[in-house]
Amino acid sequence: MAAQGIFIGGKIKKIRRDKNINQKTLASDLGISPSYLNLIERNRRGVTLTLLLKLSSLFELDVTQLSQQNDAHLASDLMELFGDMLFADFDMTNKDIQDLAIENPEIGKAFIRLYDKYKPHKTAPSSTEEKNNDEKLNEYMSDITSDFLQKHNNYFPRLEDAAMRIRKDIDLVGNDLFQSLKSFAMNAFGLIVRIDELPENKACLYNEQRSSLAISSYLEQEARIFQLAKYIGLFAAEHDIDQIIANEYFENIDIETSLKPILSRYIAAAIMMPYDEFLNMAKKTRYDIDLLARFFNCSFEQICHRLTSLQKPTAKGIPFHFIRTDIAGNISKRFSSSGIQIPRYGGACPRWNIYSAFMQSGQINTQISEMPDGQVYFCIARSFSKGLRRFGSPLRHFSIGLGCGYNHAKSLVYSDGIDLKNNDQIVKIGVNCRICPRQNCTERAFPISLK
Repeated sequence: MAAQGIFIGGKIKKIRRDKNINQKTLASDLGISPSYLNLIERNRRGVTLTLLLKLSSLFELDVTQLSQQNDAHLASDLMELFGDMLFADFDMTNKDIQDLAIENPEIGKAFIRLYDKYKPHKTAPSSTEEKNNDEKLNEYMSDITSDFLQKHNNYFPRLEDAAMRIRKDIDLVGNDLFQSLKSFAMNAFGLIVRIDELPENKACLYNEQRSSLAISSYLEQEARIFQLAKYIGLFAAEHDIDQIIANEYFENIDIETSLKPILSRYIAAAIMMPYDEFLNMAKKTRYDIDLLARFFNCSFEQICHRLTSLQKPTAKGIPFHFIRTDIAGNISKRFSSSGIQIPRYGGACPRWNIYSAFMQSGQINTQISEMPDGQVYFCIARSFSKGLRRFGSPLRHFSIGLGCGYNHAKSLVYSDGIDLKNNDQIVKIGVNCRICPRQNCTERAFPISLK
């Protein structure tokens, strides 16, 4: 930790207000003056390790949870937002926006919430097909659920515990996890599971009246296991899921409803890839995704997802970021524990290897990336296709990017053979063109809107 401390004033102020504690009382409990606490809350002074430990004890929070800084993510989202031509007449600079994120993070989040609701209405509908209300709501909910996962650092201890309980109750027959889960579903919930020929757009069909689950015969084995584990998670950990959602506030009941399948997918991954076993194997293989996929009978994407959730305070994996985009550049999934800023609106910087991966289908692309703030990351990317592998059935093409801070690069097998000390290999990237300060970049698609 830097000698000057960490700047988490906005977080301290919010927690203090939530607990109905005034500045004078908190300052007294911390052994500092109210004026000094005021400077801390305004991010004019950093929090030292000693103060951080005191705050952790007073607020009954884990040190890592308290010290996690989200200001950079918020500032990046706000810069994207204010980069919209809607705000072109306002004389705002990057410094103004960074100050807003640091000093008034809740106001910044309110701006983002408003813009998220406005954004689906901003784009003119297609001449052939108007965007319906359901599509607009889905876009909005996608942003909210991404924020939800980011807030929890994509780690839910209650769901990890629930998954472990399920694993212990499963009578695992050899390595056939699907048959074992199928028997468990019948014995525990009376759920009849069958493999059936379903419509192309259906992975599974659940019939509550008949207590049956039909899983598409077109799915690969890892996808069948995932679908079954997802429903088992919904049934076995319904109370845990409800409690996690109940601890949040959402303005729209549809958002709460959409979180249930997201959290059930988290449990499914934890059932398929038990935390401790998966973490140990990840370290043993030096995070070799293909080896992990074969060992746990999972897909490349499932492994990448699971790698981002290894954030148990007592047994952490590498803090990764994860991004998924389609061939048109639309980002459908994003999460960052590495610190890298992932665009909230529109596509990412065209120099990210997540795009060049489309030109080498199925191959791992590596990149040492430097953001405008000087932070360097080691990133891998691979493109893949989804859909039914049969004639006449269209495939969807995606690329997944996974990366970590440069200091973790040696822990990944993908860094072998790369001279990490060679600065000539560093690719200077940005978040996206609208807010990137790199004026002379040949890939620029938009002029700089904020300075």
